[in-house]
Amino acid sequence: MKFITYKIVILSAMFMLMSCGEDKKPSTAVGVETLDDRILVTQAQFDQNKMVLGGIEEKMFTSVVSVNGMIDVPPENKAVISATLGGYIKQTHLLIGDKIEKGQKLITIENPEFVTLQQDYMEVGEQLNYLKSEFDRQKIMRAENITSERSFLKAESQYKSALANHNGMRKKLEMLNISISNVSQGNISSVATIYAPISGSITKVNVSIGAYVSPATPILEIINNDHIHLELSIFEKDIMKIKKDQNIEFTIPEASSEVFNAKVYLVGTAINADRTIKVHAHLDEESDKNFLTGMFVNANIITDAEMRFAVPDETISASDDIQYVLVLDEAREGDYYFKQIEVQVISNQKGYSIIESQNTFNATDQFLTKGAFRLINE
Repeated sequence: MKFITYKIVILSAMFMLMSCGEDKKPSTAVGVETLDDRILVTQAQFDQNKMVLGGIEEKMFTSVVSVNGMIDVPPENKAVISATLGGYIKQTHLLIGDKIEKGQKLITIENPEFVTLQQDYMEVGEQLNYLKSEFDRQKIMRAENITSERSFLKAESQYKSALANHNGMRKKLEMLNISISNVSQGNISSVATIYAPISGSITKVNVSIGAYVSPATPILEIINNDHIHLELSIFEKDIMKIKKDQNIEFTIPEASSEVFNAKVYLVGTAINADRTIKVHAHLDEESDKNFLTGMFVNANIITDAEMRFAVPDETISASDDIQYVLVLDEAREGDYYFKQIEVQVISNQKGYSIIESQNTFNATDQFLTKGAFRLINE
């Protein structure tokens, strides 16, 4: 038994001598070495793990209302083309996406009723000369008590009725864009032309050549994107926060990750059936972007903004559901000594967090803004 004990002692002594003889190299692995209540990080560890120091920064923090909506145009920038009177499409050369100018020829419609209307207009026009003459004659004779009042009233009624009929047919011809002067000269056409009421792009084509269209049939749709806006839907609970001229940041998630800007222009005064209110917003620099009507948008309406002192989000690390920051207490001979301080995050936006703690931080305090997570959690 004594021999076994002696042997163990000899082996232990040899192992200790071998360990002491090994070359010692500085460690670059991150490990928590505490000095009183502080965490020590050597310069080698600091460099190897690409740690970064930073101070408190003043940042703009905002209160927002998040909403959805779409890009739209004012009513005067959208036109649905239909026929004043029904007919058959005789000519059209337009496709979806074609650019057109106000007054440009769009389509022609043919209908035998157009011929009848022009004939009636000419016939009534010829009758007017006689009826006007008869009315003037009866008027003079009535003044001299030569004719009866009945004859005078009859002449007056016939003339005014024909005049109203003539003016009505004239208006119909003008609505069909049929030249009144040509009709007056006996040039009758079976074709009516529809011209563009606004400039813009063709967004819908609902007919083809030879198709019959009634006055209620939409033929084309034109949209002018020169002035577009946002139509947003605000829930009833948030509407009291929304005011004119508030800034808006919005994205078009299906098309781009870029953030665009707008301003509240009009706030609706009626609640819809789904308990939302419409808000109309004007875009900044809309002409520089290729926005299209109907695009879906996600928007944040900025209802309040203030400057607050904050730190980058990476500065804050959690351990056992408690949040901490590492504040530089001392830098000496290439070593860094940090204090671990418990904090509470009040708010965070765009990579920065407002923090609060029992300690009062100064503008000169230096925080470990990169690498704190590993130190706090080891």
